[in-house]
Amino acid sequence: MTSAPSSKINQLLKKWPSGAVAVLPWLEKQGVYQQLIHEYEKTAWVQRIGRGAYAKAGDRVEWTGGLYALQDQLHFPIHAGGKTALSMQGYAHFLPIGQGTAVVLFGPPNVKLPQWFRQYRWGAKVRYTTTNLFIGKGDHGLTQKDIGFYSVSVSTPERAMMEVLYEVPNRESYEEAKLLMEGLTTLRPRLVQTLLEDCTSVKVKRLFMVLAESCRHAWVKKLDLSHIKFGKGKRMLVKGGKFDSKYNITVPENRDTWAAAGERA
Repeated sequence: MTSAPSSKINQLLKKWPSGAVAVLPWLEKQGVYQQLIHEYEKTAWVQRIGRGAYAKAGDRVEWTGGLYALQDQLHFPIHAGGKTALSMQGYAHFLPIGQGTAVVLFGPPNVKLPQWFRQYRWGAKVRYTTTNLFIGKGDHGLTQKDIGFYSVSVSTPERAMMEVLYEVPNRESYEEAKLLMEGLTTLRPRLVQTLLEDCTSVKVKRLFMVLAESCRHAWVKKLDLSHIKFGKGKRMLVKGGKFDSKYNITVPENRDTWAAAGERA
């Protein structure tokens, strides 16, 4: 390699966080074009992990390193949410975690995961859910989580809980949602209020309040339900369950299931 490319690779490596993926558009902004990237591959500076996506040679990249590239380099409105966000912030430690546990990402319906992200073997199953669950600003209820040398955007516990309920009962169980809600004793009522007002799902809002009130959390008393639109008509989560007349929704009645799950944790 000549001194010029050598100097450029040194500059690049300083800007490139360890453990993070770098995508071609970002590399080109650094003055490193595809032909030069090929030279770096030949000399073992970088390794290609997919079409237009690279890792530093010898770096172990995980899904968070890929998510960093989506957010910071491609500016995709995709974030870690649901149980994944709760787990990353220490709220899901008592839930059973097995090999089938998926990393949950959320994004708007018009945004697709790039091919390189979908096809790379991250060592974890990735589930991508597209939804317009909240109106207004798409980044409301998100926070930054430090991951080594970079950070990624994840849902706050307040938003993550609502995302869990969005996937009940098809992808998440009501029993686990109940356990998660029991651990959320310090949610911020102002943020909960705002998110409930902005939430587009009647099911999510009703379930959230049913679970929150059953757990008797102190922050529930600070909510103003008169500003939240709970919709009209009845909703049924399961057949033959318990009907909650306040929020017009039928939920599972077997509380022994909750207790058994708590004993296993």
